[in-house]
Amino acid sequence: MTTTLTTALGSLLTPTNLAGLPLSSRFAMAPMTRFRSPGGVPTPEVAAYYRRRAEHGIGLIISEGVLVGHPSAGHETTVPRMTAGAAEHGWLRVTGEVHAAGGRIAAQLWHLGSAREPVDGIAAWTPSGVPGDSHAMTLADIDTLLAAYADAARVAARAGFDAVEIHAAHGYLLDEFLWSHTNRRTDRFGGSPAARAAFPAEVIRAVRAAVPAEMPIIVRFSQFKERDYAARIAGSPAELAVLLDAFTAAGADVLHASQRDFAAPAFTGSPRNLAGWAKHLTGLPSITVGSIGLTRDFLGSGALRGLIERLDAGEFDLVALGRILLRNPAWVTLAAAGRLDEIHDYRKSDEDTYH
Repeated sequence: MTTTLTTALGSLLTPTNLAGLPLSSRFAMAPMTRFRSPGGVPTPEVAAYYRRRAEHGIGLIISEGVLVGHPSAGHETTVPRMTAGAAEHGWLRVTGEVHAAGGRIAAQLWHLGSAREPVDGIAAWTPSGVPGDSHAMTLADIDTLLAAYADAARVAARAGFDAVEIHAAHGYLLDEFLWSHTNRRTDRFGGSPAARAAFPAEVIRAVRAAVPAEMPIIVRFSQFKERDYAARIAGSPAELAVLLDAFTAAGADVLHASQRDFAAPAFTGSPRNLAGWAKHLTGLPSITVGSIGLTRDFLGSGALRGLIERLDAGEFDLVALGRILLRNPAWVTLAAAGRLDEIHDYRKSDEDTYH
């Protein structure tokens, strides 16, 4: 079993290079909100949490969503911030621990958009005031947030991160600009697919200008929303190409295509998944994710074989693990060694664990 699994995982376990960043394996850790940073400041416990994943074969860790430094970004007091001062020092500890374990880590920059609860007299900021109790962003607000993203990116670079990921998925602010249902603007930031992509592209451009030239910028996008699994920002590959071309022109280096199931075709007529289409349309390296390895059965299944075949064929470049790493920080090590009896299948209750 050990030899069989090591062989099966072989290409996933090999070192690679992602947009100039050397990685120890082709496994990534997907971003997962953990609510363990009181006052927005990562603690030594947070640093140990990320180090454990780096010690066990994860080539690139993508941090949980980190709020940019503006009051509209989020309301949760235990979600980390990317701001100068205490939060920056907390992240320095995190990146130091990950690097000491031989890993690499990207900071995911996040703005909740309509998901932000209206607290302290601040309504959620959205592209067009959808839903109705939110604040429709003005052009001045757009400039304000571009500055906030750039400031957060500078903090991330100072704090020792190896890359920055911009969260433009799942129905949060940047995704709300991409989706015609929530973006009903009539200025240059709304209307056609190219116009809907304009603000996310400006964010990418602002981040690109704020970080070292060699620092990769990853953009995470999705069709589905956390509150609408059937939603789509693009009805065809051609429409998706318009959106992704805007990201590429603005300075994106890697595309992280979030799906609920990595094996699901993104469009009818082709088995290619969303990460595969992202790479095919832009030529940029891509990361796939979605229900990978959630049970031990996956490791002996056709799904694993299909995943490896698609990786080896160049459909995508990295494979991200998410929820299975919550209770199993050593999943890659255990899977490669065939120690399946030490791997716990994912359960919803794992989201309450932190080890």
